[in-house]
Amino acid sequence: MTVFPSIAGPPAMDKVFQRFPRSVMPLLEYHDRVLRDWSPLTVAERELIAAYVSGLNACTYCHGAHVVAARAFGIASDLFESLMIDIESSAVEEKLKPILAYVGKLTRTPALITEADALAVYAAGWDEQALFDAVSVCGLFNLMNRIVEGSGIKANPLDADSAEMDARLARMGGVTDDPHIGEPSYSRLATLWGIAPPD
Repeated sequence: MTVFPSIAGPPAMDKVFQRFPRSVMPLLEYHDRVLRDWSPLTVAERELIAAYVSGLNACTYCHGAHVVAARAFGIASDLFESLMIDIESSAVEEKLKPILAYVGKLTRTPALITEADALAVYAAGWDEQALFDAVSVCGLFNLMNRIVEGSGIKANPLDADSAEMDARLARMGGVTDDPHIGEPSYSRLATLWGIAPPD
């Protein structure tokens, strides 16, 4: 699928971002803030939310990329298929289910979010910062899914061979001594992808 005729070959995130760098750098910085800065949610949990939201939106690229990332940060590989079918019967930790229900509803029917949805999150032991961080990850990936789909990017990172996947994970950075903080990844990717801030 060709959306931007000036981009040669199959559409890919690095090509699109190189072609349109003006808004990319602040977007990548926001990725780092939302996914890697300290949060009551671990880096793994935020990557799980990113994968879940992207799966709900049927965004193959983002779902695949963040399944890979969530696995790299310790989320069990066999969790994702059941999660996409039904949160309640999935093997997701019980405490996370109200947060995933919240972001699921926020993705599908945002105008129907109620106080009761928030109270379910608080009743599971999360605080306001955790809920806001979950909302932020959800909002970011609803945006990213539309950038990816609107740009015609259909590749699935889950289809990559193991060597390519190992290289991708090395570029994404890891967790620090605190599982709630991650090493910045997207600003590093901007450098690797050759995306420079516009003059």
